[in-house]
Amino acid sequence: MYKHPLIDRDKMTPKEALDILVEGNQRFLNNYQSDKDFQSLVQITKDKQHPFASILSCSDSRAPTELLFDQALGDIFSVRLAGNIASDKAIGSLEFSTKYLGAKLIVVMGHTGCGAVKAACDDFRDGHIGEIINFIKPSIRHETTVVNKADRSSKNADFVEKINELNVRHQIDTIIRQSDIVDEMLKEKQIAIVGGIYDLATGKVNFLEDTYIG
Repeated sequence: MYKHPLIDRDKMTPKEALDILVEGNQRFLNNYQSDKDFQSLVQITKDKQHPFASILSCSDSRAPTELLFDQALGDIFSVRLAGNIASDKAIGSLEFSTKYLGAKLIVVMGHTGCGAVKAACDDFRDGHIGEIINFIKPSIRHETTVVNKADRSSKNADFVEKINELNVRHQIDTIIRQSDIVDEMLKEKQIAIVGGIYDLATGKVNFLEDTYIG
């Protein structure tokens, strides 16, 4: 089974898992990639996986988590849905990755200029898009601090980014509230959870330190 070259992931702590992601994103920012033998990894991981982190992120094509964190096959259990929403299926995937695959860290990662968040700000509905928006709407209802409150639409960039951050926080709360498995593993210090925002303009993932639970 593939193991991260720096640490035995069976003994990895949640904080060490976060540090690996931070360091990987720094390499990405510096346009440097760690050496990876993908064909060897295909063979090493073909029968079993043991990701060290599970990431609930947006489906945006500009934000592929493995690339942003300079990770390889078998490192990241990636759950991607527009708006990084914690649907029942997303939560079930996170439960599977932590309890049964051994991931030590859950990251809920939004990104700047998120189209799903903008759609929610504008109450845009077409086809099944409204189902996604319903998961983001609570963040809009709870927002009270943005300057220029008269414009609570996608045209107000400050409003969009505030909702973006609130949405990350709301999805974390939803995961913990709705998942007995995640809640128990957090209480037992077996895993941690943290939020982050990926900046499309810079390539940097800004972790929300005050959301870290673990």
